[in-house]
Amino acid sequence: MPSHSDYGFLKKVFIKSPEAAFINQEHIDKQWEELNYSSRPELDKAIEEYKQFESLLSIHGAELLYFSENDSVSIDSLYCRDATIVTDHGVILCQMGKAQRIPESSACQADYESYGIPVLGEIKSPGTIEGGDVAWVDQHTLAVAHGYRTNDDGFAQLKNIIEPFNINLIQVELPHFKGPSDVFHLMSIFSPVDQYKAVVYSPLMPVRFRNELIERGYSLIEVSEEEYDTMGCNVLAIAPSECIMVSGNPVTKARLEAAGCIIHEYDGEHISRKGEGGPTCLTRPLLRI
Repeated sequence: MPSHSDYGFLKKVFIKSPEAAFINQEHIDKQWEELNYSSRPELDKAIEEYKQFESLLSIHGAELLYFSENDSVSIDSLYCRDATIVTDHGVILCQMGKAQRIPESSACQADYESYGIPVLGEIKSPGTIEGGDVAWVDQHTLAVAHGYRTNDDGFAQLKNIIEPFNINLIQVELPHFKGPSDVFHLMSIFSPVDQYKAVVYSPLMPVRFRNELIERGYSLIEVSEEEYDTMGCNVLAIAPSECIMVSGNPVTKARLEAAGCIIHEYDGEHISRKGEGGPTCLTRPLLRI
């Protein structure tokens, strides 16, 4: 299951550096308010935080591949998970639900082609889908949100592309929560960290999906209400039960450790919290074993 997992040993991953995404402080200053960041990121501090994050990935064995700077995309391109979906059979280009992010998939395609990575398919308008709304439940089951970033048409297109490969889709209805302008994805409430173990925020989970996870034998590690807004639920597995998370979530960290997980933290004020994109958002895993 090289690609059909969100918890296996991370061996190859695409990322995009702040230098390539943010470009310069002037670029940030022009865009952050329009893109609904909570406050203005500072480039120099973002670069320092990102070095720490990169180091956590590389020292634990991941080969880092880099998306390149591209004039067509916004500073949101730092959160590179959203533009594509990776399968064992090739990459699927997303049609982003956030209008300012639509060019990102094409920009990523050029980088994939330069590495010789095949494109399996593409979601086309009026369909929308974002990578943060997609997560593997098991090797043959993909959970896909229905919300403000991913619609029914996008779900239907994705189903037509990957069901021939013996992959089943579960549609997960997301709540309205803070509305269309908010950064709210499936992975805002569900982060797999092992074969039958996931970090969840149950107050915003659909009952049907939560019950299905329990029926499948999942152990659910609950994020406290106080740590949801500080990205306690956005946890990246780099190996089974070994995770990276944003620092400042001690309750969730303790619950993960009590569930047998090893935790690594990074400071993410400027690369994560201000743009509401945690470690899963900052990465597009390509190969897990």
